[in-house]
Amino acid sequence: MAGEEPEHLTQAARREAQLDPLAALRAPGDPPWDVYLTGPVFLDIIFTGLESAPVRGTESWARGMGSSPGGVANMAAALARLGLRTSLAAAFGDDHYGEYCWDALEQGEGIDLTPSRTVPGWHSPVTVSMAYEGERTMVSHGHEPPPEETVPHCPPPARAAVASLTPGSRAPWIAQAAREGTRIFADVGWDETGRWDLAGLADLEHCEAFLPNAEEAMRYTRSDCPRAAAHALTAHVPVAVVTLGSDGAYAVDRRTGEAAEVPAIAVEALDPTGAGDVFVAGFVTGTLAGWPLADRLAFAGLTAALSVQEFGGSLSAPGWSEIGAWWRRVQEVEGQDPAALRRYAFLETLVPRELDRPWPLRRAVPTIGFRRSS
Repeated sequence: MAGEEPEHLTQAARREAQLDPLAALRAPGDPPWDVYLTGPVFLDIIFTGLESAPVRGTESWARGMGSSPGGVANMAAALARLGLRTSLAAAFGDDHYGEYCWDALEQGEGIDLTPSRTVPGWHSPVTVSMAYEGERTMVSHGHEPPPEETVPHCPPPARAAVASLTPGSRAPWIAQAAREGTRIFADVGWDETGRWDLAGLADLEHCEAFLPNAEEAMRYTRSDCPRAAAHALTAHVPVAVVTLGSDGAYAVDRRTGEAAEVPAIAVEALDPTGAGDVFVAGFVTGTLAGWPLADRLAFAGLTAALSVQEFGGSLSAPGWSEIGAWWRRVQEVEGQDPAALRRYAFLETLVPRELDRPWPLRRAVPTIGFRRSS
């Protein structure tokens, strides 16, 4: 691999990121980080295996439970596990939850937390997520950290950044990063104002790619078809990617004229927490590596599908070992559709056989205080 390895890439991250998808592209003078992120980090407490949604006045028992860093940590861990050098700016509480999240991200995943800060006297935000019937219900609690403790004025140099756009407001760091050559990938949350006005997404003008879900895309473009919505979005951003839930995803690249649609991989979902973040991480990885649009879309869908088979957000994100194990295993299943296998044949040259590990894999840490298994 050309260039020097950043000091913040820990031994744990080196073991996990055994494959560098950007190795052939690295050169002296490159930015030290592949992806920059900022946002809130939550402590996620996840209950899985519930028979149904909790009923008022009753007690429900879950068959599984786990704890992990959540919020923007889901995306950061997903990127790091795919071999991208990832830098995160976030506020952390000075309580035990904050210490746990910081250690899990820095020491466990090799994520650079130099731009992050510990806020004295501020307790970590917490989300309790209950997964059942392929869906989830969440309850969160937290307080806003002091503004000066959230986003640094000067984001570190990076090949790319992932931003969550907020209707009606700008994030100054996005324009600054774009001016310095950082490629901006953006998603968006539900518009609580109900306006669904693309003009309100002011930072979209700085973005290379926009990745809403089908409902968001159709509302913003006043379309009744998610594919038509994707094409309409390319009037505002070069690449539009619309996720279609169980139908997969559709993408359009205005610059090359490419359009691609890839069906979803059918899996038994244990917990969908963080799947959208993992999808974005997979798409960013393929884009920075220079893959064709259809390969990027297929890879993003695969990583998301692998993630929902584990509980938790950040700790369920797959690495190259899981991807390799899936690719070897799926080829051994009798009756596979040859066309479907060809869709993922690009993995053959990406995943060395020595990365294979037993399948299925179990990686999520059961709860705070337990060590990750080797």
